[in-house]
Amino acid sequence: MKATGIEIGRLLSAGNTEFTVGCSVSQLNVPAFGALVRVTPNTAEEYHVFGLIHDIHIEDDGLVRQLVTADQVDAAVIADNRVNRNVPVEMSVLAVGYRQGARIYHLLPPRPPLSLDVIYLCDAAELRGFTAAGRFGYFRHVLRAVDLPVGELLAAHLQQARAAHEAASNPDWANAATRELITLLRDDYPTLMSVLGALGDAIS
Repeated sequence: MKATGIEIGRLLSAGNTEFTVGCSVSQLNVPAFGALVRVTPNTAEEYHVFGLIHDIHIEDDGLVRQLVTADQVDAAVIADNRVNRNVPVEMSVLAVGYRQGARIYHLLPPRPPLSLDVIYLCDAAELRGFTAAGRFGYFRHVLRAVDLPVGELLAAHLQQARAAHEAASNPDWANAATRELITLLRDDYPTLMSVLGALGDAIS
């Protein structure tokens, strides 16, 4: 896998379970909540880390705090603040797997990526390849993340993955994914209802 795709930022910090990505507000029209992203470390080996975006937040600064208290803010000032001053945007990403050579694993990566590594948005082909590998093993990384909006995150991800699979004439993927989630959550009724409710809103 070559380091291709849409570059959406660079790594700020990372661990084996999640990492933080920084980008400018001008890049914010590409990534979305629930999107699958790939970190390709600047090394010779074929090692790539995959994750799901679970939070996007825009940091403030002293000027922004002053502007929000003004009675009126000129559009040119807003544009200058967003474009020229590079308003900092941070994305939190949950690690869900990795690729070593030609094989994809739905396991936590053996080592985290490094600071300033480039983050790419996975295209439809990569999204299909990752989600079709194995038997939805990456779901467990999402389900054990108790501090995240699990239902909303899974719904957003499945909505995007479903579209990618349907575009490749594979409409059965979404049904199989839903059945697997029901099996995994059969002993956790509240979480199951939250996930199914969010899925219902996403695909209705």
